[in-house]
Amino acid sequence: MREMFSFLFSLKGNDKAVLWTEPLWVIPFNVYLPFMTLYMFNLGVDDVHIGIILSVGLVFQMIWALLGGVLTDKFGRRLTTFIGDVLAWSIPALIWAFAQNFWWFLAAAIVNATRLITLVSWECLWADDKKDEDKKTTIKIINWFHIIGQFAVFFAPIAGFFVEREGVVPVMRVLFIITFISMTIKFIITYFMTVETARGLKRMKETKNTSIFRLLLGYKRVFRQISLSPNILRVTILRSGIGIVQLITSTFFALYATQNLGINESFLAYFPILRAAIMLTFLFLIQNRLSRFKGRYVMLAGLAAHILSHGLLILSPPENLAWLSVYIIMEACAAALFLPRLDTLSVHEVRPRERARIYGVFNVIAFAVAAPFGYLAGFLSDLNRRLPFALNIVLFVCMIYFVLAKSRSKKIKAAT
Repeated sequence: MREMFSFLFSLKGNDKAVLWTEPLWVIPFNVYLPFMTLYMFNLGVDDVHIGIILSVGLVFQMIWALLGGVLTDKFGRRLTTFIGDVLAWSIPALIWAFAQNFWWFLAAAIVNATRLITLVSWECLWADDKKDEDKKTTIKIINWFHIIGQFAVFFAPIAGFFVEREGVVPVMRVLFIITFISMTIKFIITYFMTVETARGLKRMKETKNTSIFRLLLGYKRVFRQISLSPNILRVTILRSGIGIVQLITSTFFALYATQNLGINESFLAYFPILRAAIMLTFLFLIQNRLSRFKGRYVMLAGLAAHILSHGLLILSPPENLAWLSVYIIMEACAAALFLPRLDTLSVHEVRPRERARIYGVFNVIAFAVAAPFGYLAGFLSDLNRRLPFALNIVLFVCMIYFVLAKSRSKKIKAAT
């Protein structure tokens, strides 16, 4: 722990800017997230319509993912991140705050889809100039992002306290106003604390006199490179799979727990705390010790634990907090094993000249695969609220296959 905190306080430049301002985004996000589906449900949005919102959002995310790499190269990592963050989070927060029905949430999902622009530019902003020998530094930074995210969860009971007394809808409206203020401040501070990366300056110069349309045509070459690299395809499929699982779980767990298992709505704020406590234990005390094992084996252990945890969730008896707590503990262990290694693969599997566009293609493929699953999960939930979690188990089994698959190609070194 001493080593990890020494590393945190030794950070400089863009690494420091993006990591130290992260609480301003991640705290409000984790406070409202457990109640988001219930907020929609209380405003008359049913399971099927929630699934439609997810699928439409994923389709627009796919479109913006395609543009994300091009915009990041043309306008720079720093400016793209600032404008994209305001569009993707500040504006939707206001829409959610005043939402009245399905159409408000659909509009917010479409606007929030622009976060796929900053998913590219933000990662480039801190990871762009990292070299292969910086892999240990990258892992530590990623671990700290996870740690900050888990600490933020401990603020969730604030929402639970007020939801129990005032109800979901009025509390969520206030939370979204606070979210708008906090996140906007974060985006402004990050912009002024960062500088454009060396790679970003080079790409801005190279694309200065090239239209966005012509830059989009360049994706043909990038798609070809990725299609010829089993390593990159495997990482993309794994990212797609875990993204679908997280989407399904975060959306439909609240409905299943409250409407089917009879859990009080206010308890939704405490489940993430238990999960965070387990993940923090892993990140602080166990994560570094796992470095002696091959990443593939750790990822397989994480997927196996995911399957067991979802089996417990499906078999959970009504009004049994202890049973649900065991599910949360096992799921947290699974995530702590799997996610940091997948994030590290995403950063270091590719060291291209055109990192931004390859990240853009990553996301296009990921969301093209994920788009139908939003509606499918909503349809399954309408039939039986256990079925979306059974679908997750199928996805975990598929991911095990791709973790085991051996690549026969070397990682991409440069875009040509």
